[in-house]
Amino acid sequence: MGFAVMTMTDAAAERVKAIVDKSGPNAKGVRVGIKKGGCAGMEYTVDLVTEPHAKDDLIEHAGARVWVEPSAVLYLLGTQMDFETTKMRAGFTFVNPNQTSACGCGESVELKPADLAALAKERKAQSHAG
Repeated sequence: MGFAVMTMTDAAAERVKAIVDKSGPNAKGVRVGIKKGGCAGMEYTVDLVTEPHAKDDLIEHAGARVWVEPSAVLYLLGTQMDFETTKMRAGFTFVNPNQTSACGCGESVELKPADLAALAKERKAQSHAG
């Protein structure tokens, strides 16, 4: 199976489950994708999933299911999905190692595709270290 595209915190998992519970019997989870837009070039999208796409990557944590669009996988490798509530807003946040810059609102980011060769090297180094 390889490695997970991204991980999610317990808070994100709880939020995903809450969304699914509120969204009726057909809701299965959420799909994370990336679209062009916002002041830094790209925005994350989070949509309800009733019919998973066969090509989507599935990530499960604490009973929550999140699918990742194939076009977003390279941009999301190693990302941690979290959910936070601040005075200003409540929403999913993405801690993404591929992010090169973000605008002040945190809604829009500039992302570069993950370097798969570097990731593979890093994994090899980690497996030899132990």
